[in-house]
Amino acid sequence: MDPATSFISLFIAFIFFINGIKIDREYERGVIFRLGRLQKVRGPGLYWIIPAIDQKVQVDVRTKTIDIPSQEAVTADSVTIKVNAVLFYRIIESEAVKAINKVENYRMAVLQSAMTTLRNVVGQNILDDVLQNRDKINFRVQEIVDEITEPWGICIERVEIKDVEIPIGMQRAMAKEAEAVREKRARLIKAEAEQEASLKLAQASENIMHNPAALELRRLQMLTEIGAENNTTTVVMIPSDLITLTKEWTNILVKDQSKSS
Repeated sequence: MDPATSFISLFIAFIFFINGIKIDREYERGVIFRLGRLQKVRGPGLYWIIPAIDQKVQVDVRTKTIDIPSQEAVTADSVTIKVNAVLFYRIIESEAVKAINKVENYRMAVLQSAMTTLRNVVGQNILDDVLQNRDKINFRVQEIVDEITEPWGICIERVEIKDVEIPIGMQRAMAKEAEAVREKRARLIKAEAEQEASLKLAQASENIMHNPAALELRRLQMLTEIGAENNTTTVVMIPSDLITLTKEWTNILVKDQSKSS
């Protein structure tokens, strides 16, 4: 064989061999089709396919995120709100073939399923549940979308509602409701405090009736408290019994003088 022909043949064989070498990273897999027929899944690492006969479709098995755009929904109590969320999904490594063969564009299919499911689930709950029980709604959306995408070899790992937009009129109504609830709670607490104080005062009055000296001690304590505040005015409290006794003496003296005259 001519040396030039041999060199050309070797060069063509080398190019043929090089074109068949494929490398996939640890998080990548290669779905191999031979003449249009599914062969197997290869990777990760280095492997060789037949050029021009085998075709490789690369699949990423890492967890990916999809931002679900704001969806307008009507809750069970007829309130129109807008909800957006984020979805986490991944292709199951052992079922990567399904993500290629069962659905044309698995990312778009997951997004459309999540959007529709989010609207439906929000519409089945009242506004208070949407605001307070997001975990329940998140789990329900994840459960439904995962059931839809299971035949495609896709696992829905998590769904999280990011924001709930409420109409301004409803926000004002909710603010008024919250303010009324707080005012009611404050009045109840104040009423309970006054009730407890009245009971304590009643007990104190009964104790003072049985022991009048306690009243005098309380008056002296009040004088001490007034003096401790460095006030320029000093208030002297006179026992009521002393005032009553003085009045009686005055009346007796007036009567004696009337008799003398």
